[in-house]
Amino acid sequence: MAESLDAALGEVRALLLDPALTRAVAAGRRRGLRPNVVRAELRPVTLKAGPRLQIATSDGARPYTRNVAPGREAAEAVDALLAEPFGNWHVETADTTLQLRVTKSGDAQVHRARATRPTAEPTGNDRAKEYLLDPGDPIFAEIGGSAAKRRQVDAFLRALAATLPDELTGPLRVVDLGCGNAYLTFAAYRYLSARGLDVELVGVDVREDQRLRNTELAERMGWGDRVRFVAGTIAEAVVDPAPDLVLALHACDTATDEALARAVRWDARWVLAAPCCHHDVAAQLRARPAPTPYDLLTRQGILRERFADVLTDALRAGLLRLHGYRTEVVEFVDSRHTPRNLLIRARRSGGAPTDEQRRDYRELVDQWRVTPRLEALLATEDGSGTPSASAPAGAR
Repeated sequence: MAESLDAALGEVRALLLDPALTRAVAAGRRRGLRPNVVRAELRPVTLKAGPRLQIATSDGARPYTRNVAPGREAAEAVDALLAEPFGNWHVETADTTLQLRVTKSGDAQVHRARATRPTAEPTGNDRAKEYLLDPGDPIFAEIGGSAAKRRQVDAFLRALAATLPDELTGPLRVVDLGCGNAYLTFAAYRYLSARGLDVELVGVDVREDQRLRNTELAERMGWGDRVRFVAGTIAEAVVDPAPDLVLALHACDTATDEALARAVRWDARWVLAAPCCHHDVAAQLRARPAPTPYDLLTRQGILRERFADVLTDALRAGLLRLHGYRTEVVEFVDSRHTPRNLLIRARRSGGAPTDEQRRDYRELVDQWRVTPRLEALLATEDGSGTPSASAPAGAR
């Protein structure tokens, strides 16, 4: 239900100056208006000089941080920020979480929640997990998602946090390939922008109805100018400019290969892809006998399917290494939450592959007589300068 914007901002002001404040973020913009800064984050800090309110802002190029004293100085700084036409405020105190969104008509939509406290101090395995993006974050009231999906997204964000360097500054161009309902897309934007980065994020999905739905959500949350969606296949959707970071969560079968191939063509600096099903290599294994002495690995259907999963992702990792990426395959979330819990994480190094790496990959492919889809995609010259699977990265 819409509320008076002045009254809602007054409530935000009171929370920002409350000694119980823990964190607040302002972002987005109101319709037809643009703040002087793209984002502001406030949090209490304790310095040698005493308690201060830390205000970190970004103009889209670089962050700026200052610490203001409680009282008049803090009040003036807060009033100046509230005068900016931000589209969203998220404020957390020890007792309350408030999410304010300014609608297109200039009214306020406010979501309020009371903080919950445990009745006893948890210990050991009972200790509450700290989330990068709390499952109770008001963002999920907009985008939805089951508890299991929220855990997957948070685990993916943790892997992302471990991948990006701490000293990274914006701008950062991100694409989420095969975004579907865009749970990861929106969560990644919330997390990355909260780090003070100037983020532009594109979600790609083949369905036009998903593009329309996700675009409406982005506008509703005040992120329409920073988060956009295009309809198209992973292999062919137009994404311009080329991204620095490529994400793909559970793109089915060879769609993961298409995501990895596009990341290589773009020379993306970082790639995080959590594969889903692995039908392509599994079908190739069914079509021919296993090499000696590995028949026992593929004689039983369930073992063949699981081995195909391992072989597929091992070959993907090997191919990425041949194309100038340092690559690792890790478990990003507990298997209780999803059986598809492996993550291919790659950082572009630009280094040429060694003869041993090329030989190891080729011997594995030849022994099992498979043709990985990713190899075929990367071996196709499409005018982008993509090298063949066996070509050194330095030849690009």
